[in-house]
Amino acid sequence: MRIPFIAGNWKMFKTRAEAKAFAEEFAKLYTGTDVKTAICAPYTDLQTLVEAFAGTGIGVGAQNVHFADEGAYTGEVSVKMLEDIGVDYCIVGHSERRQYFAETDETVNLKLKKLLEGPIRPIMCCGESLEQRDSGVLFDFVKSQLEGGLAGISAEDMKKIVIAYEPIWAIGTGRTATPEQAEEMCAFIRNTLIDMYGEEVADEVIIQYGGSVKPANATDIMNQDEIDGALVGGASLKAEDFMKIIDF
Repeated sequence: MRIPFIAGNWKMFKTRAEAKAFAEEFAKLYTGTDVKTAICAPYTDLQTLVEAFAGTGIGVGAQNVHFADEGAYTGEVSVKMLEDIGVDYCIVGHSERRQYFAETDETVNLKLKKLLEGPIRPIMCCGESLEQRDSGVLFDFVKSQLEGGLAGISAEDMKKIVIAYEPIWAIGTGRTATPEQAEEMCAFIRNTLIDMYGEEVADEVIIQYGGSVKPANATDIMNQDEIDGALVGGASLKAEDFMKIIDF
Protein backbone atom coordinates (compact mmCIF):
# COMPACT_ATOMS: atom_id res chain seq x y z
CA MET A 1 0.00 0.00 0.00
CA ARG A 2 1.35 3.39 -1.03
CA ILE A 3 1.59 5.96 1.78
CA PRO A 4 0.61 9.50 0.66
CA PHE A 5 3.62 11.78 0.30
CA ILE A 6 3.17 15.55 0.20
CA ALA A 7 6.25 17.70 -0.36
CA GLY A 8 6.63 21.45 -0.36
CA ASN A 9 8.79 23.20 -2.93
CA TRP A 10 9.83 26.62 -1.66
CA LYS A 11 11.63 27.54 -4.88
CA MET A 12 13.73 30.69 -4.27
CA PHE A 13 12.06 31.85 -1.07
CA LYS A 14 13.02 32.12 2.63
CA THR A 15 16.20 33.13 4.39
CA ARG A 16 17.63 30.88 7.11
CA ALA A 17 15.83 32.87 9.80
CA GLU A 18 12.54 32.55 7.92
CA ALA A 19 13.12 28.83 7.39
CA LYS A 20 13.80 28.31 11.10
CA ALA A 21 10.62 30.18 12.06
CA PHE A 22 8.59 28.09 9.61
CA ALA A 23 10.11 24.85 10.89
CA GLU A 24 9.31 25.65 14.50
CA GLU A 25 5.69 26.46 13.64
CA PHE A 26 5.21 23.53 11.28
CA ALA A 27 6.73 20.94 13.61
CA LYS A 28 4.09 21.85 16.20
CA LEU A 29 1.30 21.40 13.66
CA TYR A 30 2.61 18.15 12.16
CA THR A 31 1.20 15.63 14.61
CA GLY A 32 -1.26 12.78 14.34
CA THR A 33 -0.96 12.22 10.59
CA ASP A 34 0.03 9.19 8.54
CA VAL A 35 0.99 11.34 5.55
CA LYS A 36 4.73 11.52 4.78
CA THR A 37 5.98 15.01 4.13
CA ALA A 38 9.08 16.98 3.26
CA ILE A 39 10.16 20.52 2.54
CA CYS A 40 12.36 21.06 -0.52
CA ALA A 41 14.23 24.28 0.11
CA PRO A 42 17.06 26.44 -1.27
CA TYR A 43 20.55 25.14 -0.51
CA THR A 44 21.15 27.80 2.13
CA ASP A 45 18.16 26.59 4.19
CA LEU A 46 18.89 22.87 4.15
CA GLN A 47 21.14 22.63 7.21
CA THR A 48 18.73 24.78 9.22
CA LEU A 49 15.78 22.56 8.31
CA VAL A 50 17.61 19.28 8.92
CA GLU A 51 18.49 20.46 12.44
CA ALA A 52 15.04 21.93 13.14
CA PHE A 53 13.13 18.83 11.92
CA ALA A 54 15.35 16.26 13.66
CA GLY A 55 13.17 13.62 15.34
CA THR A 56 9.90 14.95 13.87
CA GLY A 57 9.57 12.63 10.89
CA ILE A 58 9.51 15.62 8.53
CA GLY A 59 11.88 15.16 5.60
CA VAL A 60 14.11 17.72 3.94
CA GLY A 61 14.78 17.92 0.21
CA ALA A 62 17.01 19.86 -2.16
CA GLN A 63 15.65 21.36 -5.36
CA ASN A 64 18.50 20.35 -7.66
CA VAL A 65 21.89 18.64 -7.72
CA HIS A 66 24.79 18.09 -10.12
CA PHE A 67 25.62 14.64 -11.50
CA ALA A 68 29.40 14.90 -10.99
CA ASP A 69 31.05 13.91 -7.72
CA GLU A 70 33.13 17.08 -7.71
CA GLY A 71 34.94 19.36 -10.13
CA ALA A 72 35.08 22.75 -11.82
CA TYR A 73 31.34 23.38 -11.86
CA THR A 74 31.01 26.84 -10.35
CA GLY A 75 27.71 27.35 -8.55
CA GLU A 76 26.79 23.66 -8.45
CA VAL A 77 26.30 21.26 -5.53
CA SER A 78 27.08 17.52 -5.51
CA VAL A 79 25.16 14.56 -4.14
CA LYS A 80 27.77 13.90 -1.48
CA MET A 81 27.45 17.51 -0.29
CA LEU A 82 23.72 16.96 0.19
CA GLU A 83 24.36 13.63 1.89
CA ASP A 84 26.79 15.37 4.26
CA ILE A 85 24.01 17.72 5.37
CA GLY A 86 21.55 14.85 5.86
CA VAL A 87 19.10 15.60 3.06
CA ASP A 88 16.36 13.00 2.43
CA TYR A 89 15.04 13.95 -1.02
CA CYS A 90 16.06 15.86 -4.13
CA ILE A 91 13.89 17.27 -6.91
CA VAL A 92 15.19 16.50 -10.40
CA GLY A 93 13.99 17.94 -13.70
CA HIS A 94 11.53 20.54 -12.48
CA SER A 95 10.04 22.42 -15.42
CA GLU A 96 11.62 25.67 -14.23
CA ARG A 97 15.03 23.99 -14.35
CA ARG A 98 14.25 22.70 -17.83
CA GLN A 99 12.95 26.10 -19.01
CA TYR A 100 15.51 28.47 -17.50
CA PHE A 101 18.62 26.34 -16.99
CA ALA A 102 18.67 24.00 -20.01
CA GLU A 103 17.86 20.84 -18.05
CA THR A 104 17.24 17.93 -20.44
CA ASP A 105 16.04 14.35 -20.17
CA GLU A 106 19.70 13.33 -20.47
CA THR A 107 20.86 15.45 -17.52
CA VAL A 108 17.83 14.32 -15.52
CA ASN A 109 18.91 10.74 -16.18
CA LEU A 110 22.47 11.40 -15.03
CA LYS A 111 21.28 13.11 -11.85
CA LEU A 112 18.87 10.29 -11.03
CA LYS A 113 21.60 7.69 -11.43
CA LYS A 114 23.99 9.64 -9.21
CA LEU A 115 21.35 10.09 -6.48
CA LEU A 116 20.46 6.40 -6.62
CA GLU A 117 24.02 5.52 -5.61
CA GLY A 118 23.19 6.78 -2.11
CA PRO A 119 20.28 7.23 0.30
CA ILE A 120 18.68 10.41 -1.12
CA ARG A 121 15.35 9.69 -2.84
CA PRO A 122 14.83 11.51 -6.14
CA ILE A 123 11.58 13.30 -7.00
CA MET A 124 11.51 13.31 -10.80
CA CYS A 125 9.26 15.92 -12.41
CA CYS A 126 7.48 15.59 -15.73
CA GLY A 127 4.67 17.46 -17.43
CA GLU A 128 3.47 19.10 -20.62
CA SER A 129 3.02 22.71 -21.73
CA LEU A 130 -0.35 24.20 -22.61
CA GLU A 131 0.58 24.10 -26.30
CA GLN A 132 1.40 20.39 -26.05
CA ARG A 133 -1.86 19.67 -24.25
CA ASP A 134 -3.96 21.64 -26.72
CA SER A 135 -2.25 20.02 -29.72
CA GLY A 136 -2.93 16.53 -28.36
CA VAL A 137 0.68 15.39 -27.89
CA LEU A 138 0.58 15.54 -24.07
CA PHE A 139 0.78 11.77 -23.54
CA ASP A 140 3.54 11.24 -26.10
CA PHE A 141 5.56 14.08 -24.55
CA VAL A 142 5.27 12.84 -20.96
CA LYS A 143 6.08 9.29 -22.10
CA SER A 144 9.24 10.60 -23.79
CA GLN A 145 10.25 12.36 -20.55
CA LEU A 146 9.78 9.14 -18.59
CA GLU A 147 11.64 6.97 -21.09
CA GLY A 148 14.50 9.47 -21.41
CA GLY A 149 14.81 10.29 -17.74
CA LEU A 150 14.59 6.67 -16.59
CA ALA A 151 16.80 5.12 -19.29
CA GLY A 152 19.02 2.41 -17.86
CA ILE A 153 17.51 2.58 -14.36
CA SER A 154 16.80 -0.82 -12.83
CA ALA A 155 13.48 -2.03 -11.49
CA GLU A 156 14.78 -2.01 -7.91
CA ASP A 157 16.01 1.56 -8.26
CA MET A 158 12.73 2.61 -9.87
CA LYS A 159 10.95 1.77 -6.61
CA LYS A 160 12.98 4.50 -4.89
CA ILE A 161 11.99 7.26 -7.33
CA VAL A 162 9.00 9.51 -6.71
CA ILE A 163 7.35 10.81 -9.90
CA ALA A 164 5.81 14.29 -9.76
CA TYR A 165 3.41 15.13 -12.58
CA GLU A 166 3.43 18.91 -12.94
CA PRO A 167 1.65 20.30 -15.99
CA ILE A 168 3.68 23.39 -16.90
CA TRP A 169 0.54 25.39 -17.60
CA ALA A 170 -0.58 24.93 -13.97
CA ILE A 171 2.64 25.89 -12.17
CA GLY A 172 2.47 29.27 -10.49
CA THR A 173 -0.39 30.36 -12.72
CA GLY A 174 -3.27 29.83 -10.33
CA ARG A 175 -4.71 27.49 -12.95
CA THR A 176 -5.02 23.92 -11.72
CA ALA A 177 -5.63 20.75 -13.68
CA THR A 178 -9.05 19.37 -12.80
CA PRO A 179 -8.93 16.28 -10.58
CA GLU A 180 -10.00 14.28 -13.63
CA GLN A 181 -7.20 15.70 -15.81
CA ALA A 182 -4.62 15.05 -13.09
CA GLU A 183 -5.91 11.51 -12.54
CA GLU A 184 -5.91 10.77 -16.27
CA MET A 185 -2.24 11.69 -16.63
CA CYS A 186 -1.14 10.03 -13.38
CA ALA A 187 -2.90 6.84 -14.51
CA PHE A 188 -1.10 7.13 -17.86
CA ILE A 189 2.22 7.53 -16.05
CA ARG A 190 1.59 4.40 -13.99
CA ASN A 191 0.59 2.44 -17.09
CA THR A 192 3.78 3.61 -18.80
CA LEU A 193 5.77 2.38 -15.80
CA ILE A 194 3.93 -0.95 -16.03
CA ASP A 195 5.09 -1.23 -19.65
CA MET A 196 8.66 -0.34 -18.64
CA TYR A 197 9.01 -2.24 -15.35
CA GLY A 198 6.01 -4.47 -14.79
CA GLU A 199 2.95 -4.10 -12.60
CA GLU A 200 4.60 -5.04 -9.30
CA VAL A 201 7.20 -2.27 -9.54
CA ALA A 202 4.80 0.33 -10.94
CA ASP A 203 2.35 -0.32 -8.12
CA GLU A 204 4.99 0.72 -5.56
CA VAL A 205 5.90 4.03 -7.21
CA ILE A 206 4.57 7.18 -5.55
CA ILE A 207 3.06 9.55 -8.13
CA GLN A 208 2.47 13.11 -6.98
CA TYR A 209 0.49 15.90 -8.64
CA GLY A 210 1.87 19.42 -8.62
CA GLY A 211 0.53 22.66 -10.03
CA SER A 212 -1.25 25.30 -7.93
CA VAL A 213 -2.20 22.82 -5.20
CA LYS A 214 -3.80 24.64 -2.26
CA PRO A 215 -6.07 23.85 0.71
CA ALA A 216 -9.21 24.48 -1.35
CA ASN A 217 -8.48 21.79 -3.95
CA ALA A 218 -6.24 19.33 -2.09
CA THR A 219 -9.02 16.95 -1.05
CA ASP A 220 -10.43 16.54 -4.56
CA ILE A 221 -6.95 15.96 -5.98
CA MET A 222 -5.80 13.54 -3.29
CA ASN A 223 -8.98 11.47 -3.50
CA GLN A 224 -8.08 10.29 -7.02
CA ASP A 225 -7.04 6.63 -7.23
CA GLU A 226 -3.69 7.10 -8.97
CA ILE A 227 -2.55 10.27 -7.18
CA ASP A 228 -0.44 9.42 -4.13
CA GLY A 229 0.60 12.88 -3.05
CA ALA A 230 1.38 16.41 -4.09
CA LEU A 231 4.34 18.66 -4.83
CA VAL A 232 3.16 21.98 -3.44
CA GLY A 233 4.59 25.35 -4.42
CA GLY A 234 3.32 28.64 -3.02
CA ALA A 235 0.95 27.07 -0.50
CA SER A 236 3.90 25.38 1.23
CA LEU A 237 5.39 28.72 2.26
CA LYS A 238 2.88 29.15 5.09
CA ALA A 239 2.93 26.41 7.73
CA GLU A 240 -0.81 26.58 8.39
CA ASP A 241 -1.75 26.36 4.70
CA PHE A 242 0.66 23.48 4.11
CA MET A 243 -0.74 21.59 7.07
CA LYS A 244 -4.28 22.02 5.73
CA ILE A 245 -3.16 20.30 2.51
CA ILE A 246 -1.59 17.45 4.49
CA ASP A 247 -4.86 17.10 6.41
CA PHE A 248 -6.79 16.64 3.17
